[in-house]
Amino acid sequence: MLDVQRPASVGGIFNRLDAEWATLCADPAARTEVTTWLVTDHLTDRLSAVTGPVTDSAAGPVTESVTTLPDRSFGPEQLLAVLRSRGGHRSDALTDAVLRTLLRRAAGSDRSAGLAARIVVQAMIPAAVRIARGQVRSFGGRSFTDISSVTVAALYEVTRAGRIHARPGRPAANLALDTLRHVCRELAADREEHGEDLAVAEDLPDPAPGPAESVEAQAVRTAAAAAGLHPRTGDAEEAAGRARMELLELVLDAMDSSALSPVDGRAIAWHYTTAPLPDTAAAARAGTTAGAWQRRRSRAVARLTASLQLVPAA
Repeated sequence: MLDVQRPASVGGIFNRLDAEWATLCADPAARTEVTTWLVTDHLTDRLSAVTGPVTDSAAGPVTESVTTLPDRSFGPEQLLAVLRSRGGHRSDALTDAVLRTLLRRAAGSDRSAGLAARIVVQAMIPAAVRIARGQVRSFGGRSFTDISSVTVAALYEVTRAGRIHARPGRPAANLALDTLRHVCRELAADREEHGEDLAVAEDLPDPAPGPAESVEAQAVRTAAAAAGLHPRTGDAEEAAGRARMELLELVLDAMDSSALSPVDGRAIAWHYTTAPLPDTAAAARAGTTAGAWQRRRSRAVARLTASLQLVPAA
């Protein structure tokens, strides 16, 4: 799910994006295009349940394929409302579905690709502001205004690349993480060009996680919660260590590749944590016996190990 927290008075390119957005939302052609996407991907009913359809009789029929929605249309503002929404598994799932629809089209080469990418960029502005502010240094370097421009350009490039993650809760997190990586590479290249010695900085100890690690950890926690990998209901494991995050990432990847079933993943994740769920409690939740649950975990660990051995070395 996208983060709706938007810092006030950020100015610069973000204000210009907001001004352009108002013009885009008033464009009947954009409304026609958005409605066509939603009808094609069978998302109109789900979107109506959250935002309500927009009546736009002046726009006329959208396309011949939209015969089931007479005098109804959906514009960029309805997509933004969904992408910025909060609250519950249902809205999170819709957010992922709408974002994937936009990313698939943003990766295309037709005229609609630019529109899809522009909607995604608008939805990701809160994340872009945080990324830009995180790269500002009080002791010199580029200003917030300069870094903001780099960040928005990187976000647009990542959006057009068409990289879509299938895990629940991951499409937006991956966009933010990939954008951050692009920005860091761009700024590092600029510092190298001006003679700054980055090799020394790389050798300095840094016990605190960097911004990229923080974004990735949050993405893993979100995906793990959606997959039921936390042993206790509502446990987001905010303070989980790096080893736990790496384990969850391995389990999620194995589930994505079908090397592990969801139940296998829970058998591992519920046990290998700082506060493991007792086998009797885990077995009762899974509807089996403690002995059967232990055997399932043993087999799941073996399958996970085998799947890791099959991964070619980088």
